Amino acid sequence: MTIIRDRINAMSLMPGARLPSIRRLSETMSVSKSTVVEAYDRLVAEGIIQARRGAGFYVAEKNHFLPITTDFKEIRDRNINPYWVMRQSFSNHETPFRPGCGWLPQDWLPEESIRRALRQIARSPSSNISDYEEPLGLLPLRQLLSTRLREQGVIAAPAQILITDSGTNALDLICRTFIRAGDTVLIDDPCYFNFRGLLLAQGIQLIGVPYTPQGPDLEHFAQLCAQHRPKLYICNSGIHNPTGATIQPATAHRLLKLAEQHDLILIEDNIFADFHANPPPLLAELDGLERVIHIGSFSKSLSAAVRSGYIATRPDWLEMITDMKLATSFASNALSSQIIYQLLTDGSYRSHIEKIRVRLAECQRRTRQKLLNAGFKLWCEPVGGLFLWAQLPDDLPEGVDSDVISKRALDDNIVLAPGNIFSQSQSCGRFMRFNVAQSVHPKIFETLKEIMYQPVE
Repeated sequence: MTIIRDRINAMSLMPGARLPSIRRLSETMSVSKSTVVEAYDRLVAEGIIQARRGAGFYVAEKNHFLPITTDFKEIRDRNINPYWVMRQSFSNHETPFRPGCGWLPQDWLPEESIRRALRQIARSPSSNISDYEEPLGLLPLRQLLSTRLREQGVIAAPAQILITDSGTNALDLICRTFIRAGDTVLIDDPCYFNFRGLLLAQGIQLIGVPYTPQGPDLEHFAQLCAQHRPKLYICNSGIHNPTGATIQPATAHRLLKLAEQHDLILIEDNIFADFHANPPPLLAELDGLERVIHIGSFSKSLSAAVRSGYIATRPDWLEMITDMKLATSFASNALSSQIIYQLLTDGSYRSHIEKIRVRLAECQRRTRQKLLNAGFKLWCEPVGGLFLWAQLPDDLPEGVDSDVISKRALDDNIVLAPGNIFSQSQSCGRFMRFNVAQSVHPKIFETLKEIMYQPVE
């Protein structure tokens, strides 16, 4: 392959020129015919040569290949919006500094366990590696999820659980099923930025409910329900993103009463559930899945590449959501479901999560202290999880907010999460979200101390 590429680049083989036959090249290079066949097939796949039936192989007429590069400066200079952190984190793979991202470092994830699961699936004749999965998803996985939910107080039969390709996919299916362009949806302010991004993409009217360390501000919640008659309220249960707070039981009970009073569907996103050793009662537990739709995922705790999430809700709603899944994505990823099932049943996932909780607790302690030393103020004291929500120091130069600091930090290959990407009201310009697992490197806070106090030009 290298010899042929070199000859084409040196113009000794011109566009349209016929390549040596398989037999001739095999004899010339003293390799087997099968080796030449594989080399030619790979070059055809790359678009460098062409195969003509009955005539042999020829140099492609046009070999204009676009460079595989990303203009990081163009991405960096974009306006800060709900997609900003994702673009920075996904596009600049060279940087090891991502305190603004929402996932665990790669070396924290159980890659060897995943590889072992893949090998076991590949070896088993009963594994599904080529066919569609049934509409609700892999039954053994749904049975296992039903047991796991029961341990959290949520009673959901396997027939009430739908496997999806991620938590985001689950939320998208629910929104497509229950809301239409122009409908009103309540979200926390601040909230996970992709809630905003996904809903804005569907033309939904978003209204933010001020969030407190105890949960949503219920006085505002009641006023907004009476005034705007929203269809849905989307929230994090367990560990809130971005603040790290948890809904307190009294707040949860009153929230459910208000939802019933105003005929509101509650979507409970609980994708960080396993990072919390002693979570408070879930909305789905208190409600019995009457008007709560519960979402879970393994993308954050296990692997972003193994896309797998699920929905648990009442049967009539699940029937509607399943139809939407069939209409929009046909079926869930059978291979991902089998990997998740394998890891949940062989004991490796439980062991992995126990280690993650210990590491997160230590990283939270260290990051909290670094933030305080740098002059930040913590909005609350999380009991676990990935995130700290921190207010900027009071003595920064005029005009310096979290947007300004985040753009400056990119010059040092540090991806931060400015507060307003989480805020529908754009009232969080003096806040930042820190992922404690991604904030341990000393360069991050050394750089922050330098760039925060630079005046705005």
